[in-house]
This record gives sequence, C-alpha cells and structure tokens, in this order.
Amino acid sequence: MIEKRTAPRQKVLQHGTLSFGRGCGLDCMVRNISSGGARLDVANPFGLPQSFMLLIETDQFMRRCRPVWCSGTRIGVAFDQGKARATVSGSGLSNS
Repeated sequence: MIEKRTAPRQKVLQHGTLSFGRGCGLDCMVRNISSGGARLDVANPFGLPQSFMLLIETDQFMRRCRPVWCSGTRIGVAFDQGKARATVSGSGLSNS
C-alpha cells in the first residue's frame, strides 16, 4: 500500500466527539492522529455531514475536519488547514 499522508500519525486511544452543531454529535474513538488528520472508530458512519468538528475534551482539542475515507465503522478524516483552534497536549501536537 502506498502511503499518502503528508505527516506521520501517532497512535492514540482517546474518546472524542464529532460535533455537527445544534447540539448534535456522535461519540468516537480516536485511534491515530497527526497534524493533518486522524483515524476514528464510530458506531455508525451513516449520515455523516461533509464537515464537522472533532472534539477531544481531555486534550482541549477542537478541529474542523472532513471525512476522506470510510471502511465499516472506521473513518479517516482530514483537518481543515484553516486557523487552528487548540493544542493537543497529550499527543504532543501543536496547532499554529
């Protein structure tokens, strides 16, 4: 398999929330993360919008992202390259 990522991902196991606005959200498990995106496990990826916020409360992390691939209950997301919203302290990532 050819690696297409521009930044190496760090393995993690953290609870996250996909926030769609208006109080709607979906729990997820963050399996790996980089400055450019993440791999998430969700109960059911059906109906995900084209853009949403990934929140990792324990690290005060919040980034707008979009799904780029889906396989069963696993999804890969790419972070929007706009202004970063927070810093991930636990995984060593910093947004600038």
